Amino acid sequence: MTSSPSEFPDFAAFAAYLDSLGLFHMELSPHRMVAALAGLGLTSLPHLAVQVVGTNGKGSTAALLAAMLAAHGLPTGLYLSPHFVSVRERILMGGRMCEEADWVAAANAVLAATAGGGEKNRLTYFELLTAMAARLFTQNGAEAAVYEAGLGGAGDATTALGRDLVLFGPIGMDHAAIIGPTLADIARDKAGALVPGGVAVTGPQPPEAMAVLRREAAARGTRLLEAQELAAYNPATRKAVLRFGGKSLRTPPVKLRLAGPHQARNASLALAGFTICADILGITPDTDAIARALAGTFLPGRLHLLQLPQTRAALLVDSAHNPPALAALAEALPALRITPAAMIFTCLADKDLEAMAPLAAKLTTGPIFVPELPEISRSRPAAQVVAALGERAVAVPDPAAALAAVRDLEGTVLACGSMYLLAALFPTTQN
Repeated sequence: MTSSPSEFPDFAAFAAYLDSLGLFHMELSPHRMVAALAGLGLTSLPHLAVQVVGTNGKGSTAALLAAMLAAHGLPTGLYLSPHFVSVRERILMGGRMCEEADWVAAANAVLAATAGGGEKNRLTYFELLTAMAARLFTQNGAEAAVYEAGLGGAGDATTALGRDLVLFGPIGMDHAAIIGPTLADIARDKAGALVPGGVAVTGPQPPEAMAVLRREAAARGTRLLEAQELAAYNPATRKAVLRFGGKSLRTPPVKLRLAGPHQARNASLALAGFTICADILGITPDTDAIARALAGTFLPGRLHLLQLPQTRAALLVDSAHNPPALAALAEALPALRITPAAMIFTCLADKDLEAMAPLAAKLTTGPIFVPELPEISRSRPAAQVVAALGERAVAVPDPAAALAAVRDLEGTVLACGSMYLLAALFPTTQN
């Protein structure tokens, strides 16, 4: 790992430094972020800040909420992870990536604010980007910003931010080696994001996780609401309903652009969050604006269908990368009337392959191609994944080789198991 520079001359230098930090630094502690925000003068944010925490669905929920806020005329920031092609995908203002020059200026501001802390206090990859996001949103006059949490809750970089609202997406088994071996342990860590005396909204949770959230909220004096108390999106009628100001407000029929039954649950949580935001900001929800936001919100890598050049097969990429997400994907495929002819699959070394393999194997009756991910430090040898998946699985050298293997197949090929697999596939699909 290289030493911290005094200043980045351009975006290329910043990107090179970012790569040197490594994507997977797992030292979860708030002290570095607290010091960075203090140095930036952002101990309290000048914009409404919403944090989205959970195991799955965070990105979709955050994007939907940000779109609703923007549709009401609010300059809105959105902080997401991971990215697929460019790191600039992670920090959006008004739905657009910030200019490279703005990234460099924000990075240099964070460097100056954290100078003198020594290597021990150097910000991690995710912490640096989180501080930059808060700086960029403030600099660009955001009136609202939605921050997707990274790994956990208690020690996550986004939890160091001043937050007006916390949303909890589905909590499930993931990163157990880091934040706890049981669902209760994971829920307790996520609950560490609760703001004492603040307000939070949760979507449906497993009973064990919900019990932890309620207990931790009571201990902190946090008002914990369930999304269904405030809003819902019905995929059958394609209508959303919000309870606001003692009235029920209904949108015109609208189809979510984000596909899959699970996205209806994410939309319901985002809608519930919007009702709280609207109350805080003193705005009246516009049902037509909400419908436009629901219809227009899209994120790559979420049941994202691609037609590959010079290829018979279509490629359906999905970010499912843990057992709960694979279960949601299994639910979504029949609803979309898709039966994958084959699959490209792998998972990282810190994932529960034993639990994921049987779920993944059921997603197709065709061959499963397992690529190596040579650029990813946490990658798992393809041979291990093949052994867990069974006789239909075949190891290939890299994602490009996996795509080459499916080019002459008829129908749809599914790619899932790791966000970093999808990130490796995306540039290849553009050739």
